[in-house]
This record gives sequence, C-alpha cells and structure tokens, in this order.
Amino acid sequence: MQTRKLGSSGPDVSLVGLGTNNFGGRIDSAAARRVLDKAFDLGVTLIDTADVYGNKGGSEEILGQLLGPRRKHVVLATKFGLPMDEAGKLRGASPRYVTAAVEASLRRLKTDWIDVYQMHYPDPATPIDETLRALDDLREAGRIRFIGCSNFSAAQLEEAQSVAGRQHLAAFISCQDEYSLLERELEKDRLPVMQKYGLGLLPYFPLASGLLTGKYRRDAPLPPGSRLAKSAHHADDLLTARNWRTVEALSAFAAARGHSLLELAMSWLASRPYVPSIIAGATRPEQVEQNVAAVGWTLTPADLAEIDRITL
Repeated sequence: MQTRKLGSSGPDVSLVGLGTNNFGGRIDSAAARRVLDKAFDLGVTLIDTADVYGNKGGSEEILGQLLGPRRKHVVLATKFGLPMDEAGKLRGASPRYVTAAVEASLRRLKTDWIDVYQMHYPDPATPIDETLRALDDLREAGRIRFIGCSNFSAAQLEEAQSVAGRQHLAAFISCQDEYSLLERELEKDRLPVMQKYGLGLLPYFPLASGLLTGKYRRDAPLPPGSRLAKSAHHADDLLTARNWRTVEALSAFAAARGHSLLELAMSWLASRPYVPSIIAGATRPEQVEQNVAAVGWTLTPADLAEIDRITL
C-alpha cells in the first residue's frame, strides 16, 4: 500500500483509507470485524469515523472493541460538532463542548489519544479562535495529535488558518470534503486555500454513494439494500440527467482502456497530489479489496485532459 503525508506536517497515511460510517448502523460488530481485518491485511492505516456515526456513538464503540493492540499501528481520525442528542444541546464547537466531546470519543474508542480530531462542520455560534484554543490545549495535553476540519467554506478555512498563525495555535492539517468525478466544486475556491496552507484533502463520498462503482444503471431499478435505494431524497439529488450522462461517458472511457468505472474513480483521486488518502466506506471485505486494488491505474496527461472534458 502506498503511503502519503497527511498535509505538509501530518502523519503518513495509506493511500486508501477506511471510512467507518457504516459501523453500528448498516453493519454490526461481527461484520465490522471482517471489514477491519481485511483493511489491516491490505495495509490500510487511516481509519476515519465520527462521534455521530452508527446512531450516535456506535461506530466509535465498535472500533474501541475491535482495534485492541492494533490501535497503535493506525492513524485514527474522528469528528465532533454535529448533534449527539435529540434536543440538539450536545453539539457545536464551544471550548466546553469540545473538551466534553473529545473525552466521550476517547472513552468510546478506548484510547488515550486521537490522531486527527476534526471539526465536522463550522459553528457560527462560536468564534473560531475559541475553538482553536481549546483544540490547542487538548493537543498540548496529549489528548489529540493533529486537527482537521470538514465542510468549511473557503472564507472560513482562510479565517481559521490565519487566526491559528497569528495566535500561534495548532492549525488544521487536513480538510475532509465531498470530492469525486461527479463533485468538483471545491476546485474553484476551497482547493486554492488548502494548497496555500499545505492542507491535505480527504475526499468523502469518493464513489458518489456508489454511482461511480458501476452498479447503478439509468432507467433500471435501484439494487435492493443499496445506499440510494434506502434514501429517496439522496437518490433524487444524485441521479440527475447530468450525472447519468457523465457516468455513462466515464464508463465508456474506462472500458475503452480496459478498466472499470471504479478503477477510474479511485485512480483519478489518487492522481491528485493534494489527496493523501481516499476515505472509502465498506460493508463487506470484498469492497475493501476492490477499493485498494482500484488505485493501480496510472492515468496519462491525455487521459486526465479527457476526464476534465467529460466532468467539467
């Protein structure tokens, strides 16, 4: 497994990471163990979760049960900020909540430290300098090693990095954002800010909820049990005429070169020098195998130019 540095100052991570949003939700502990074991066998070292995954805490709890001695061999990333209670009081990025949230995650994960602690969404109710100071205190205490963000706008990211620099606080080393062959909007504004500050981009939904795996077909029933079959709203947003045209053109492009759509989607992300690791979820060990194998296609400059023509 190829490894890359997470941002300009972070740890080395595997090119393919494992997203565990399915743990505790779509799959139970036994199925999660099989997925995790396969990921370790294949050299995956970045494990990504969040406190809300698995019906609020389930994913972290399962990882805490399953990692055991392997904990010290992985880069463990989790997130905070989204509501953890029905009343919506356990949320946000105030210093008091950040401290409580990290301690709760540490308990569920059964670990003494979190490698990358990520702010899941911006908190408009809390000045960013207060959040960054709280995170810096946690880093000084050894509870977290690095910090990252997710779903920040370009302006919010610029402000956070500027504040961290001026006040000599720990700064974000990574951004976790939606990015795929079907979703490239961040290239227009957020990516230049990431590159300015040497931030690594961790793509989520790299396969567009399965639309870039080849298992969906236009005008055909959605596969039973698939993510899009279970979420009509998400399917309506994703299964647009524009996306179908793009997927069909990409499928033809890959097939003409002896590759699958999955290989194209993963290898294109791997071709981006600012992407240190591709966070791909899995519910079965075979999916981990497929994702890891899919980054082996080295795209030529001509290939990349044609892909831009199709997707932009």
